Amino acid sequence: MGIMSLALDQFTARPLLRLGAESPGGLALPPAEPTPSQLYAPRGVYIDDSLLVVADSGNHRVLIWHGLPARDGQAADVVLGQPGFFSEGPRAAGRGPQNGLHLPTGVLVIDGRLYVADAWHHRVLVWQRVPEHSDTPPDYALGQDALDAVEPNRGGSVGATGLYWPYGIGWVAGWFYVADTGNRRVLGWHGLPAPGQPADLVLGQPTPADHAENRDGPPSANSFRWPHAIAGDERTLYVADAGNHRILGWSPAPTRDQPADLVLGQPDMASARELPHAPQGPSKLRFPYAVACANGVLVAADTANNRALVWAELPRSGAFHPAAAVLGQDDFAGSGENRWRAVAPDTLCWPYGLHLHGGRLAITDSGNNRVMIWSLAQP
Repeated sequence: MGIMSLALDQFTARPLLRLGAESPGGLALPPAEPTPSQLYAPRGVYIDDSLLVVADSGNHRVLIWHGLPARDGQAADVVLGQPGFFSEGPRAAGRGPQNGLHLPTGVLVIDGRLYVADAWHHRVLVWQRVPEHSDTPPDYALGQDALDAVEPNRGGSVGATGLYWPYGIGWVAGWFYVADTGNRRVLGWHGLPAPGQPADLVLGQPTPADHAENRDGPPSANSFRWPHAIAGDERTLYVADAGNHRILGWSPAPTRDQPADLVLGQPDMASARELPHAPQGPSKLRFPYAVACANGVLVAADTANNRALVWAELPRSGAFHPAAAVLGQDDFAGSGENRWRAVAPDTLCWPYGLHLHGGRLAITDSGNNRVMIWSLAQP
């Protein structure tokens, strides 16, 4: 495939591989029908040295590649949430929620366990081992009392054990995090949580019983509108607050609810302005649905601007730090879907999920029904 490289003093970025839809040209895409290789609006992705996991959200399933794909369009090895590779629909084509998914989003592997944010079932599913066979049922759920329970907040009021539209999950410096989007908060556990274990941290709300958007006021340094993804390192926790068009950062990572130290995408903590019809530049964000961090590099999925922004050095505090590079657009002024031209190996349309491991960046290019793997190589 053709490759367009972006060279900087800090690193070189170039697309390596794409999985899912092959466009016949222009902005037209083929029908989104489930197969072992076709994707429909994927949202979440995880990559490491020997594994690729994709939340194929529109098909209500998770696909797993054991061994990193070696060629464009390579078929997955395992499908979860469906009885086979050629079925789709919520709750495993009518079989019920015990082994079905309803809009899976975040995916993560921690110590050999697979975690899936099953967003519209208001739970995080856990497999004690990454499945090697299709249609393997999960072992248990976080956020629900049982695998057949799917009500928001466990069918009751907001608390420290229930979830409402959990879209993102993260594992940062020994803490497990859930972006509990519908409750406008981030929950954190020191270590991997057991079923029914209350969260050790409720970030973005004054108590575990509160769930108001922006704490029922304007945006602030300790509020969320739509928290959607979590990343970080030993020093800083980053949360993509998509509805406020920003990323918040805490240095060090908080152990209690407290104001953030960093905001990206806005000039200050009180701003949540969107600029849909103006050049965006290197510091502005519109609906950033994902954030990834590894090896001193931060990447944000600037979803509504159809691009990914890259910071070659991790920002820790302050506001409005400009990104060092942009992926998916010709320059920092561009924001069009596929550059308003055609689907190409280095264009993006509503990038929704990210995962960065080593020198590889995986992007769920949701509007193009594909997953892209990029190289981010430092000299």
